[in-house]
Amino acid sequence: MPQDETGRRPDLSDLDSFAGVDELGTSGYEASDDHDPELDVRDTAFEAGGGSRGGIGGVGQLGDNLATGPVPDLTVPEDTELHELDDQGEQVEYGDPNGPEARRELMVVEAELNQRWPETKIEPSLTRISALTQLLGEPNRGYPVLHVAGTNGKGSTARMIDALLTRMGLRVGRYTSPHLQLVTERIALDGRPISAARYAELWNDIAPYVSMVDGASADGVEMSKFEILTGMAFAAFADAPVEAAVLEAGLGGAWDATNVADADVAVITPIGLDHVEYLGPDAVSAAREKAGIIKPGSVAIIAEQDPEVLKVLLERAVEVDAAVARAGSEFGVLEKEVAVGGQLLKLQGLGGVYDEIFLPLHGAHQAANAALALAAVEAFFGAGKDKQLVVEAVREAFAEVETPGRLERVRSAPTVLLDAAHNPHGARALAKTVSEEFAFRRLVAVVGVMAEKDAHGILDALEPVVSDIVVTRNSSPRSMPLEELNELAISVFGEDRVVAETDLETAIETAIALVETNDDPEEPLSGGGVLVTGSVVTAGEARTLFGKEPA
Repeated sequence: MPQDETGRRPDLSDLDSFAGVDELGTSGYEASDDHDPELDVRDTAFEAGGGSRGGIGGVGQLGDNLATGPVPDLTVPEDTELHELDDQGEQVEYGDPNGPEARRELMVVEAELNQRWPETKIEPSLTRISALTQLLGEPNRGYPVLHVAGTNGKGSTARMIDALLTRMGLRVGRYTSPHLQLVTERIALDGRPISAARYAELWNDIAPYVSMVDGASADGVEMSKFEILTGMAFAAFADAPVEAAVLEAGLGGAWDATNVADADVAVITPIGLDHVEYLGPDAVSAAREKAGIIKPGSVAIIAEQDPEVLKVLLERAVEVDAAVARAGSEFGVLEKEVAVGGQLLKLQGLGGVYDEIFLPLHGAHQAANAALALAAVEAFFGAGKDKQLVVEAVREAFAEVETPGRLERVRSAPTVLLDAAHNPHGARALAKTVSEEFAFRRLVAVVGVMAEKDAHGILDALEPVVSDIVVTRNSSPRSMPLEELNELAISVFGEDRVVAETDLETAIETAIALVETNDDPEEPLSGGGVLVTGSVVTAGEARTLFGKEPA
Protein backbone atom coordinates (compact mmCIF):
# COMPACT_ATOMS: atom_id res chain seq x y z
CA MET A 1 0.00 0.00 0.00
CA PRO A 2 1.48 3.38 -0.97
CA GLN A 3 2.50 5.80 1.73
CA ASP A 4 1.09 9.31 1.83
CA GLU A 5 3.11 12.53 1.54
CA THR A 6 4.16 12.28 5.21
CA GLY A 7 5.39 8.72 4.79
CA ARG A 8 2.45 7.46 6.88
CA ARG A 9 1.36 3.88 6.26
CA PRO A 10 -2.07 2.63 7.40
CA ASP A 11 -1.81 0.56 10.57
CA LEU A 12 -4.04 -2.48 11.16
CA SER A 13 -4.16 -1.66 14.84
CA ASP A 14 -5.32 1.92 14.21
CA LEU A 15 -8.25 2.19 11.82
CA ASP A 16 -8.08 5.98 11.87
CA SER A 17 -4.85 5.68 9.89
CA PHE A 18 -6.92 4.65 6.86
CA ALA A 19 -8.39 8.18 6.63
CA GLY A 20 -7.73 9.71 3.21
CA VAL A 21 -7.21 6.32 1.62
CA ASP A 22 -9.75 5.07 -0.88
CA GLU A 23 -11.20 1.59 -0.93
CA LEU A 24 -8.53 0.27 -3.30
CA GLY A 25 -5.80 1.18 -0.86
CA THR A 26 -4.39 4.12 -2.81
CA SER A 27 -4.50 7.84 -2.16
CA GLY A 28 -7.92 9.30 -2.71
CA TYR A 29 -6.56 11.96 -5.07
CA GLU A 30 -3.24 13.49 -6.00
CA ALA A 31 -2.53 17.16 -5.42
CA SER A 32 -2.51 18.98 -8.77
CA ASP A 33 -3.40 22.29 -10.38
CA ASP A 34 -6.73 20.96 -11.58
CA HIS A 35 -7.68 19.48 -8.19
CA ASP A 36 -11.35 20.12 -7.46
CA PRO A 37 -11.71 21.81 -4.03
CA GLU A 38 -15.26 20.46 -3.79
CA LEU A 39 -13.73 17.08 -2.96
CA ASP A 40 -12.88 18.52 0.44
CA VAL A 41 -16.44 19.64 1.23
CA ARG A 42 -18.19 17.77 4.06
CA ASP A 43 -20.20 14.86 2.71
CA THR A 44 -23.32 14.95 4.88
CA ALA A 45 -24.80 11.84 3.23
CA PHE A 46 -21.60 9.92 4.00
CA GLU A 47 -21.75 11.05 7.60
CA ALA A 48 -25.43 10.14 7.82
CA GLY A 49 -24.48 6.64 6.72
CA GLY A 50 -22.07 6.31 9.62
CA GLY A 51 -18.93 7.76 8.03
CA SER A 52 -15.98 5.42 7.73
CA ARG A 53 -17.70 3.05 10.21
CA GLY A 54 -20.98 2.93 8.30
CA GLY A 55 -20.24 -0.47 6.87
CA ILE A 56 -20.83 -1.91 3.45
CA GLY A 57 -22.85 0.41 1.25
CA GLY A 58 -24.09 2.33 4.28
CA VAL A 59 -25.12 -0.75 6.21
CA GLY A 60 -24.41 -0.13 9.87
CA GLN A 61 -23.97 -2.47 12.82
CA LEU A 62 -27.64 -3.40 12.98
CA GLY A 63 -28.01 -3.94 9.24
CA ASP A 64 -30.20 -0.88 8.71
CA ASN A 65 -30.13 0.55 5.19
CA LEU A 66 -29.03 4.13 5.71
CA ALA A 67 -29.34 6.83 3.08
CA THR A 68 -26.07 7.56 1.30
CA GLY A 69 -27.28 10.02 -1.30
CA PRO A 70 -30.36 11.43 -3.09
CA VAL A 71 -33.30 9.04 -3.03
CA PRO A 72 -35.24 8.77 -6.31
CA ASP A 73 -39.02 8.96 -6.57
CA LEU A 74 -40.28 5.43 -6.33
CA THR A 75 -43.51 4.41 -8.02
CA VAL A 76 -43.78 0.81 -6.90
CA PRO A 77 -45.93 -1.17 -4.48
CA GLU A 78 -45.35 -0.24 -0.86
CA ASP A 79 -44.29 -3.75 0.12
CA THR A 80 -41.39 -3.80 -2.37
CA GLU A 81 -38.05 -3.69 -0.58
CA LEU A 82 -35.62 -0.93 -1.50
CA HIS A 83 -32.82 -3.33 -2.44
CA GLU A 84 -35.07 -4.81 -5.15
CA LEU A 85 -35.21 -1.51 -7.02
CA ASP A 86 -32.97 0.15 -9.54
CA ASP A 87 -32.39 3.92 -9.65
CA GLN A 88 -35.50 4.48 -11.79
CA GLY A 89 -37.72 2.96 -9.16
CA GLU A 90 -38.41 -0.13 -11.27
CA GLN A 91 -37.92 -3.67 -10.11
CA VAL A 92 -34.75 -5.24 -11.43
CA GLU A 93 -35.15 -8.63 -13.06
CA TYR A 94 -32.62 -11.17 -11.85
CA GLY A 95 -31.98 -14.62 -13.17
CA ASP A 96 -32.00 -17.71 -10.99
CA PRO A 97 -29.72 -16.82 -8.04
CA ASN A 98 -28.47 -20.42 -8.14
CA GLY A 99 -28.65 -20.81 -11.91
CA PRO A 100 -25.80 -21.33 -14.40
CA GLU A 101 -24.84 -17.65 -14.59
CA ALA A 102 -24.72 -17.31 -10.81
CA ARG A 103 -22.74 -20.54 -10.48
CA ARG A 104 -20.21 -19.30 -13.03
CA GLU A 105 -19.79 -16.08 -11.09
CA LEU A 106 -19.40 -18.11 -7.90
CA MET A 107 -16.64 -20.17 -9.50
CA VAL A 108 -14.82 -17.00 -10.56
CA VAL A 109 -14.92 -15.75 -6.96
CA GLU A 110 -13.77 -19.14 -5.65
CA ALA A 111 -10.87 -19.21 -8.10
CA GLU A 112 -9.76 -15.84 -6.74
CA LEU A 113 -10.20 -16.75 -3.08
CA ASN A 114 -8.46 -20.11 -3.54
CA GLN A 115 -5.24 -18.27 -4.34
CA ARG A 116 -5.11 -17.30 -0.67
CA TRP A 117 -4.02 -19.39 2.29
CA PRO A 118 -6.38 -22.34 2.81
CA GLU A 119 -7.82 -23.31 6.19
CA THR A 120 -4.97 -25.75 6.74
CA LYS A 121 -2.44 -22.90 6.79
CA ILE A 122 -2.91 -20.14 9.34
CA GLU A 123 -1.05 -17.39 11.13
CA PRO A 124 -2.74 -17.35 14.57
CA SER A 125 -3.95 -13.79 15.03
CA LEU A 126 -7.17 -11.78 15.25
CA THR A 127 -5.44 -8.65 13.92
CA ARG A 128 -6.52 -9.01 10.28
CA ILE A 129 -10.14 -10.04 10.90
CA SER A 130 -10.48 -7.31 13.55
CA ALA A 131 -9.28 -4.70 11.07
CA LEU A 132 -11.72 -5.95 8.43
CA THR A 133 -14.74 -5.97 10.74
CA GLN A 134 -13.93 -2.45 11.94
CA LEU A 135 -13.72 -1.22 8.35
CA LEU A 136 -17.09 -2.86 7.67
CA GLY A 137 -18.72 -1.13 10.63
CA GLU A 138 -18.37 -4.04 13.09
CA PRO A 139 -21.20 -6.19 11.70
CA ASN A 140 -20.13 -8.89 14.18
CA ARG A 141 -21.62 -6.81 17.02
CA GLY A 142 -25.06 -6.25 15.57
CA TYR A 143 -26.75 -9.38 16.96
CA PRO A 144 -26.41 -11.86 19.85
CA VAL A 145 -24.09 -14.80 19.19
CA LEU A 146 -24.02 -18.46 20.16
CA HIS A 147 -20.48 -19.74 19.52
CA VAL A 148 -19.66 -23.44 19.12
CA ALA A 149 -16.15 -24.87 19.51
CA GLY A 150 -14.74 -28.35 20.15
CA THR A 151 -13.25 -31.27 18.25
CA ASN A 152 -16.27 -33.23 17.03
CA GLY A 153 -20.01 -32.57 16.78
CA LYS A 154 -19.71 -28.82 16.18
CA GLY A 155 -21.56 -28.78 12.88
CA SER A 156 -24.41 -31.01 14.06
CA THR A 157 -24.80 -29.03 17.28
CA ALA A 158 -24.82 -25.73 15.38
CA ARG A 159 -27.56 -27.01 13.07
CA MET A 160 -29.66 -28.15 16.04
CA ILE A 161 -29.25 -24.77 17.74
CA ASP A 162 -30.27 -23.07 14.50
CA ALA A 163 -33.39 -25.26 14.20
CA LEU A 164 -34.43 -24.58 17.80
CA LEU A 165 -33.95 -20.81 17.56
CA THR A 166 -35.80 -20.69 14.25
CA ARG A 167 -38.72 -22.66 15.67
CA MET A 168 -38.82 -20.17 18.58
CA GLY A 169 -39.56 -17.43 16.05
CA LEU A 170 -36.15 -15.83 15.51
CA ARG A 171 -34.42 -15.05 12.23
CA VAL A 172 -31.12 -16.91 12.47
CA GLY A 173 -27.80 -16.80 10.64
CA ARG A 174 -25.51 -19.83 10.77
CA TYR A 175 -21.82 -19.95 9.88
CA THR A 176 -20.19 -23.39 9.72
CA SER A 177 -17.15 -25.02 8.15
CA PRO A 178 -16.00 -26.83 6.18
CA HIS A 179 -18.65 -27.37 3.53
CA LEU A 180 -19.61 -30.71 2.02
CA GLN A 181 -20.43 -29.81 -1.57
CA LEU A 182 -20.64 -26.06 -2.17
CA VAL A 183 -19.05 -23.19 -0.29
CA THR A 184 -22.40 -21.39 0.02
CA GLU A 185 -23.38 -23.99 2.65
CA ARG A 186 -21.13 -22.19 5.11
CA ILE A 187 -23.35 -19.10 5.34
CA ALA A 188 -26.99 -19.94 6.02
CA LEU A 189 -30.00 -17.70 6.58
CA ASP A 190 -33.37 -19.05 7.70
CA GLY A 191 -31.90 -22.55 7.77
CA ARG A 192 -30.80 -22.60 4.12
CA PRO A 193 -27.50 -21.79 2.37
CA ILE A 194 -27.25 -18.38 0.75
CA SER A 195 -27.47 -18.36 -3.04
CA ALA A 196 -24.50 -18.44 -5.39
CA ALA A 197 -25.39 -14.91 -6.52
CA ARG A 198 -25.45 -13.64 -2.93
CA TYR A 199 -22.08 -15.24 -2.19
CA ALA A 200 -20.50 -13.44 -5.14
CA GLU A 201 -22.23 -10.20 -4.15
CA LEU A 202 -20.88 -10.41 -0.60
CA TRP A 203 -17.33 -10.88 -1.88
CA ASN A 204 -17.65 -7.97 -4.29
CA ASP A 205 -18.93 -5.81 -1.41
CA ILE A 206 -16.05 -6.52 0.95
CA ALA A 207 -13.21 -7.03 -1.56
CA PRO A 208 -12.06 -3.37 -1.47
CA TYR A 209 -11.79 -3.49 2.32
CA VAL A 210 -9.89 -6.78 2.16
CA SER A 211 -7.41 -5.05 -0.15
CA MET A 212 -6.95 -2.34 2.43
CA VAL A 213 -6.21 -4.85 5.18
CA ASP A 214 -3.84 -6.80 2.92
CA GLY A 215 -1.94 -3.64 2.01
CA ALA A 216 -1.55 -2.57 5.63
CA SER A 217 -0.21 -5.92 6.86
CA ALA A 218 3.20 -5.20 8.39
CA ASP A 219 4.28 -8.87 8.26
CA GLY A 220 3.15 -9.34 4.65
CA VAL A 221 0.55 -11.96 5.57
CA GLU A 222 -2.64 -11.34 3.61
CA MET A 223 -6.08 -12.34 4.82
CA SER A 224 -6.75 -16.07 4.53
CA LYS A 225 -9.78 -17.46 2.76
CA PHE A 226 -11.34 -18.46 6.07
CA GLU A 227 -10.90 -14.95 7.49
CA ILE A 228 -12.57 -13.49 4.41
CA LEU A 229 -15.48 -15.95 4.54
CA THR A 230 -15.95 -15.06 8.21
CA GLY A 231 -16.17 -11.38 7.29
CA MET A 232 -18.65 -12.21 4.54
CA ALA A 233 -20.82 -14.11 7.02
CA PHE A 234 -20.81 -11.25 9.53
CA ALA A 235 -21.81 -8.83 6.76
CA ALA A 236 -24.58 -11.13 5.50
CA PHE A 237 -26.03 -11.49 8.99
CA ALA A 238 -25.96 -7.73 9.63
CA ASP A 239 -27.59 -7.01 6.28
CA ALA A 240 -30.39 -9.60 6.73
CA PRO A 241 -30.64 -8.60 9.62
CA VAL A 242 -30.64 -11.65 11.89
CA GLU A 243 -31.82 -11.80 15.48
CA ALA A 244 -29.23 -14.41 16.46
CA ALA A 245 -26.09 -15.83 14.88
CA VAL A 246 -24.77 -19.35 15.41
CA LEU A 247 -21.02 -19.49 14.74
CA GLU A 248 -18.93 -22.63 14.47
CA ALA A 249 -15.25 -22.07 15.21
CA GLY A 250 -13.10 -23.21 12.33
CA LEU A 251 -9.96 -24.30 14.14
CA GLY A 252 -9.22 -23.70 17.80
CA GLY A 253 -11.03 -20.92 19.56
CA ALA A 254 -9.11 -17.99 21.05
CA TRP A 255 -7.48 -16.92 17.80
CA ASP A 256 -10.06 -18.38 15.41
CA ALA A 257 -11.44 -15.64 13.14
CA THR A 258 -14.97 -16.21 14.48
CA ASN A 259 -13.79 -15.13 17.94
CA VAL A 260 -13.94 -11.42 17.08
CA ALA A 261 -17.59 -11.90 18.02
CA ASP A 262 -18.30 -11.97 21.75
CA ALA A 263 -20.61 -14.87 22.43
CA ASP A 264 -23.59 -14.60 24.77
CA VAL A 265 -23.54 -18.40 24.91
CA ALA A 266 -20.32 -20.40 24.41
CA VAL A 267 -20.88 -24.06 23.55
CA ILE A 268 -18.00 -26.54 23.94
CA THR A 269 -18.46 -29.93 22.29
CA PRO A 270 -16.24 -32.91 23.24
CA ILE A 271 -12.55 -32.07 22.91
CA GLY A 272 -10.07 -34.63 21.62
CA LEU A 273 -6.81 -34.70 19.72
CA ASP A 274 -6.75 -32.95 16.33
CA HIS A 275 -4.70 -30.31 14.49
CA VAL A 276 -1.74 -30.93 16.79
CA GLU A 277 0.44 -28.60 14.71
CA TYR A 278 -1.64 -25.65 15.92
CA LEU A 279 -3.47 -26.84 19.04
CA GLY A 280 -0.73 -28.74 20.81
CA PRO A 281 0.15 -32.39 21.39
CA ASP A 282 -2.71 -33.29 23.72
CA ALA A 283 -6.37 -32.61 24.47
CA VAL A 284 -5.53 -30.33 27.40
CA SER A 285 -3.55 -28.02 25.09
CA ALA A 286 -6.46 -27.98 22.65
CA ALA A 287 -8.85 -27.19 25.51
CA ARG A 288 -6.85 -24.12 26.52
CA GLU A 289 -7.21 -22.78 22.99
CA LYS A 290 -10.88 -23.66 22.57
CA ALA A 291 -11.76 -22.20 25.98
CA GLY A 292 -11.01 -18.78 24.49
CA ILE A 293 -14.56 -18.49 23.14
CA ILE A 294 -15.86 -18.23 26.72
CA LYS A 295 -16.14 -14.48 27.23
CA PRO A 296 -16.77 -12.28 30.30
CA GLY A 297 -20.38 -12.51 31.45
CA SER A 298 -21.30 -15.26 28.99
CA VAL A 299 -22.84 -18.68 29.69
CA ALA A 300 -20.63 -21.71 28.99
CA ILE A 301 -22.49 -24.89 27.98
CA ILE A 302 -20.02 -27.75 28.23
CA ALA A 303 -20.35 -31.29 26.87
CA GLU A 304 -19.01 -34.26 28.81
CA GLN A 305 -15.20 -34.07 28.82
CA ASP A 306 -12.20 -35.89 30.20
CA PRO A 307 -11.56 -34.58 33.75
CA GLU A 308 -8.35 -32.73 32.87
CA VAL A 309 -10.06 -31.04 29.89
CA LEU A 310 -13.05 -30.04 32.01
CA LYS A 311 -10.70 -28.52 34.58
CA VAL A 312 -9.19 -26.21 31.94
CA LEU A 313 -12.62 -25.10 30.73
CA LEU A 314 -13.90 -24.42 34.25
CA GLU A 315 -10.78 -22.42 35.09
CA ARG A 316 -11.45 -20.20 32.07
CA ALA A 317 -15.09 -19.73 33.12
CA VAL A 318 -14.00 -18.66 36.61
CA GLU A 319 -11.38 -16.31 35.14
CA VAL A 320 -13.96 -14.38 33.07
CA ASP A 321 -16.88 -14.78 35.50
CA ALA A 322 -18.98 -16.85 33.11
CA ALA A 323 -21.89 -19.00 34.23
CA VAL A 324 -21.49 -22.73 33.57
CA ALA A 325 -23.79 -25.65 32.76
CA ARG A 326 -22.28 -29.12 32.33
CA ALA A 327 -23.58 -32.22 30.58
CA GLY A 328 -24.18 -34.93 33.13
CA SER A 329 -24.81 -32.38 35.87
CA GLU A 330 -27.18 -29.56 34.87
CA PHE A 331 -28.43 -31.19 31.64
CA GLY A 332 -28.11 -34.42 29.69
CA VAL A 333 -29.75 -37.42 28.03
CA LEU A 334 -32.09 -39.27 30.39
CA GLU A 335 -33.37 -41.93 28.01
CA LYS A 336 -32.59 -43.02 24.45
CA GLU A 337 -34.08 -45.72 22.27
CA VAL A 338 -33.60 -46.58 18.63
CA ALA A 339 -36.51 -45.61 16.39
CA VAL A 340 -37.24 -45.91 12.69
CA GLY A 341 -35.11 -43.28 10.98
CA GLY A 342 -33.44 -42.06 14.16
CA GLN A 343 -34.00 -42.20 17.91
CA LEU A 344 -36.50 -41.23 20.59
CA LEU A 345 -35.07 -39.15 23.43
CA LYS A 346 -35.93 -37.89 26.87
CA LEU A 347 -33.73 -34.91 27.70
CA GLN A 348 -32.99 -33.12 30.95
CA GLY A 349 -32.75 -29.43 30.17
CA LEU A 350 -31.84 -26.46 32.32
CA GLY A 351 -35.52 -25.72 32.81
CA GLY A 352 -36.97 -29.19 33.16
CA VAL A 353 -37.55 -32.47 31.34
CA TYR A 354 -38.38 -32.67 27.62
CA ASP A 355 -39.78 -36.05 26.64
CA GLU A 356 -40.91 -37.73 23.40
CA ILE A 357 -38.21 -35.99 21.36
CA PHE A 358 -37.75 -37.66 17.98
CA LEU A 359 -34.32 -36.97 16.51
CA PRO A 360 -33.90 -38.14 12.88
CA LEU A 361 -30.21 -38.87 13.47
CA HIS A 362 -28.38 -41.96 14.67
CA GLY A 363 -25.96 -42.47 17.53
CA ALA A 364 -25.46 -41.68 21.19
CA HIS A 365 -23.15 -38.84 20.16
CA GLN A 366 -26.03 -37.14 18.32
CA ALA A 367 -28.29 -37.56 21.36
CA ALA A 368 -25.59 -35.83 23.42
CA ASN A 369 -25.35 -33.09 20.80
CA ALA A 370 -29.12 -32.60 21.07
CA ALA A 371 -28.93 -32.14 24.84
CA LEU A 372 -26.07 -29.68 24.37
CA ALA A 373 -27.99 -27.68 21.78
CA LEU A 374 -31.13 -27.63 23.93
CA ALA A 375 -29.21 -26.30 26.95
CA ALA A 376 -27.56 -23.64 24.80
CA VAL A 377 -30.91 -22.35 23.53
CA GLU A 378 -32.39 -22.47 27.04
CA ALA A 379 -29.46 -20.38 28.29
CA PHE A 380 -29.95 -17.96 25.39
CA PHE A 381 -33.58 -17.38 26.38
CA GLY A 382 -32.82 -17.34 30.09
CA ALA A 383 -34.55 -20.60 30.92
CA GLY A 384 -33.86 -22.08 34.32
CA LYS A 385 -35.50 -23.92 37.17
CA ASP A 386 -39.23 -24.28 36.47
CA LYS A 387 -38.86 -22.07 33.38
CA GLN A 388 -38.53 -24.13 30.24
CA LEU A 389 -39.07 -23.75 26.52
CA VAL A 390 -42.37 -24.82 24.96
CA VAL A 391 -42.00 -28.59 24.77
CA GLU A 392 -44.03 -28.98 21.59
CA ALA A 393 -41.87 -26.40 19.80
CA VAL A 394 -38.74 -28.26 20.91
CA ARG A 395 -40.17 -31.52 19.55
CA GLU A 396 -40.99 -29.92 16.21
CA ALA A 397 -37.55 -28.34 15.90
CA PHE A 398 -35.62 -31.55 16.57
CA ALA A 399 -37.88 -33.57 14.27
CA GLU A 400 -36.90 -31.28 11.37
CA VAL A 401 -33.13 -31.26 11.96
CA GLU A 402 -31.01 -32.10 8.93
CA THR A 403 -27.31 -32.91 9.15
CA PRO A 404 -26.02 -33.78 5.66
CA GLY A 405 -23.08 -36.15 5.61
CA ARG A 406 -23.61 -37.44 9.15
CA LEU A 407 -24.65 -41.09 8.78
CA GLU A 408 -26.87 -39.91 5.95
CA ARG A 409 -28.67 -42.55 3.89
CA VAL A 410 -28.41 -41.75 0.17
CA ARG A 411 -29.49 -45.10 -1.30
CA SER A 412 -31.39 -48.25 -0.39
CA ALA A 413 -30.85 -51.84 -1.59
CA PRO A 414 -28.04 -51.87 -0.81
CA THR A 415 -28.04 -49.17 1.81
CA VAL A 416 -25.37 -46.51 1.24
CA LEU A 417 -24.50 -44.29 4.20
CA LEU A 418 -22.25 -41.21 4.17
CA ASP A 419 -20.38 -39.93 7.20
CA ALA A 420 -17.83 -37.13 7.40
CA ALA A 421 -15.78 -38.68 10.24
CA HIS A 422 -12.23 -37.47 9.66
CA ASN A 423 -10.36 -38.29 12.87
CA PRO A 424 -10.17 -41.31 15.23
CA HIS A 425 -12.61 -39.76 17.74
CA GLY A 426 -15.25 -39.34 15.05
CA ALA A 427 -14.54 -42.75 13.54
CA ARG A 428 -15.00 -44.44 16.93
CA ALA A 429 -18.37 -42.72 17.43
CA LEU A 430 -19.36 -43.82 13.91
CA ALA A 431 -18.32 -47.43 14.50
CA LYS A 432 -20.18 -47.55 17.82
CA THR A 433 -23.37 -46.26 16.19
CA VAL A 434 -23.16 -48.72 13.29
CA SER A 435 -22.70 -51.67 15.64
CA GLU A 436 -25.50 -50.62 18.02
CA GLU A 437 -28.17 -49.34 15.64
CA PHE A 438 -27.72 -51.25 12.38
CA ALA A 439 -27.72 -54.98 11.61
CA PHE A 440 -25.93 -55.31 8.28
CA ARG A 441 -25.28 -58.77 6.89
CA ARG A 442 -22.16 -57.32 5.29
CA LEU A 443 -20.81 -53.78 5.48
CA VAL A 444 -18.13 -52.50 3.10
CA ALA A 445 -16.38 -49.20 3.83
CA VAL A 446 -15.18 -46.77 1.18
CA VAL A 447 -12.48 -44.60 2.73
CA GLY A 448 -10.63 -41.54 1.44
CA VAL A 449 -8.55 -39.60 3.99
CA MET A 450 -6.62 -36.33 3.93
CA ALA A 451 -2.83 -36.66 4.06
CA GLU A 452 -2.40 -34.77 7.34
CA LYS A 453 -4.96 -36.87 9.24
CA ASP A 454 -4.43 -39.91 11.48
CA ALA A 455 -5.50 -42.43 8.84
CA HIS A 456 -4.26 -45.40 10.88
CA GLY A 457 -6.43 -44.32 13.83
CA ILE A 458 -9.48 -43.97 11.56
CA LEU A 459 -8.95 -47.39 9.95
CA ASP A 460 -8.34 -49.02 13.31
CA ALA A 461 -11.66 -47.66 14.64
CA LEU A 462 -13.60 -48.94 11.60
CA GLU A 463 -12.02 -52.40 11.37
CA PRO A 464 -14.28 -54.22 13.89
CA VAL A 465 -17.53 -53.18 12.18
CA VAL A 466 -16.78 -53.57 8.44
CA SER A 467 -16.14 -56.75 6.51
CA ASP A 468 -14.07 -55.22 3.70
CA ILE A 469 -12.62 -51.84 2.81
CA VAL A 470 -12.15 -50.03 -0.49
CA VAL A 471 -9.50 -47.31 -0.19
CA THR A 472 -9.49 -44.42 -2.62
CA ARG A 473 -8.72 -40.74 -3.13
CA ASN A 474 -11.04 -37.76 -3.30
CA SER A 475 -10.38 -34.86 -5.67
CA SER A 476 -8.50 -32.70 -3.14
CA PRO A 477 -4.76 -32.25 -3.71
CA ARG A 478 -4.45 -32.87 0.04
CA SER A 479 -5.91 -36.37 -0.30
CA MET A 480 -3.60 -39.10 1.01
CA PRO A 481 -1.77 -40.92 -1.82
CA LEU A 482 -3.54 -44.15 -2.68
CA GLU A 483 -0.43 -46.30 -2.25
CA GLU A 484 0.14 -44.97 1.27
CA LEU A 485 -3.48 -45.44 2.36
CA ASN A 486 -3.55 -48.91 0.81
CA GLU A 487 -0.49 -49.98 2.81
CA LEU A 488 -2.01 -48.66 6.03
CA ALA A 489 -5.30 -50.47 5.31
CA ILE A 490 -3.49 -53.77 4.67
CA SER A 491 -1.63 -53.42 7.95
CA VAL A 492 -4.97 -53.05 9.79
CA PHE A 493 -7.37 -55.27 7.78
CA GLY A 494 -5.09 -57.77 6.08
CA GLU A 495 -4.54 -58.01 2.35
CA ASP A 496 -7.61 -60.16 1.62
CA ARG A 497 -10.03 -57.52 2.94
CA VAL A 498 -8.60 -54.50 1.08
CA VAL A 499 -9.29 -53.22 -2.43
CA ALA A 500 -7.77 -50.03 -3.89
CA GLU A 501 -9.49 -47.86 -6.50
CA THR A 502 -8.09 -44.68 -8.04
CA ASP A 503 -11.27 -42.61 -7.89
CA LEU A 504 -14.27 -42.32 -5.57
CA GLU A 505 -16.98 -43.20 -8.10
CA THR A 506 -15.28 -46.47 -9.04
CA ALA A 507 -14.63 -47.21 -5.36
CA ILE A 508 -18.33 -46.90 -4.54
CA GLU A 509 -19.28 -49.10 -7.49
CA THR A 510 -16.75 -51.70 -6.33
CA ALA A 511 -18.11 -51.59 -2.77
CA ILE A 512 -21.68 -52.08 -4.00
CA ALA A 513 -20.55 -55.04 -6.11
CA LEU A 514 -18.81 -56.59 -3.10
CA VAL A 515 -21.95 -56.24 -0.99
CA GLU A 516 -24.09 -57.82 -3.72
CA THR A 517 -21.69 -60.73 -4.19
CA ASN A 518 -22.31 -63.83 -2.12
CA ASP A 519 -20.37 -67.08 -2.30
CA ASP A 520 -23.12 -68.90 -0.45
CA PRO A 521 -26.23 -69.29 -2.67
CA GLU A 522 -28.26 -70.15 0.42
CA GLU A 523 -27.60 -66.75 2.01
CA PRO A 524 -29.87 -63.84 0.99
CA LEU A 525 -28.37 -60.77 -0.69
CA SER A 526 -30.43 -58.33 1.34
CA GLY A 527 -29.05 -56.62 4.40
CA GLY A 528 -25.84 -55.36 2.83
CA GLY A 529 -24.50 -51.85 3.27
CA VAL A 530 -21.82 -49.44 2.07
CA LEU A 531 -20.30 -46.80 4.34
CA VAL A 532 -18.48 -43.87 2.67
CA THR A 533 -16.29 -41.99 5.14
CA GLY A 534 -12.83 -40.72 6.12
CA SER A 535 -13.11 -37.07 5.17
CA VAL A 536 -15.57 -34.22 4.80
CA VAL A 537 -14.46 -33.92 1.16
CA THR A 538 -15.01 -37.64 0.55
CA ALA A 539 -18.53 -37.50 2.03
CA GLY A 540 -19.35 -34.32 0.10
CA GLU A 541 -18.22 -35.69 -3.24
CA ALA A 542 -20.15 -38.90 -2.63
CA ARG A 543 -23.21 -36.83 -1.83
CA THR A 544 -22.89 -35.10 -5.21
CA LEU A 545 -22.46 -38.45 -6.99
CA PHE A 546 -25.80 -39.56 -5.51
CA GLY A 547 -27.55 -36.43 -6.77
CA LYS A 548 -28.03 -34.66 -3.44
CA GLU A 549 -28.33 -30.86 -3.47
CA PRO A 550 -26.19 -28.73 -1.09
CA ALA A 551 -28.00 -28.11 2.20
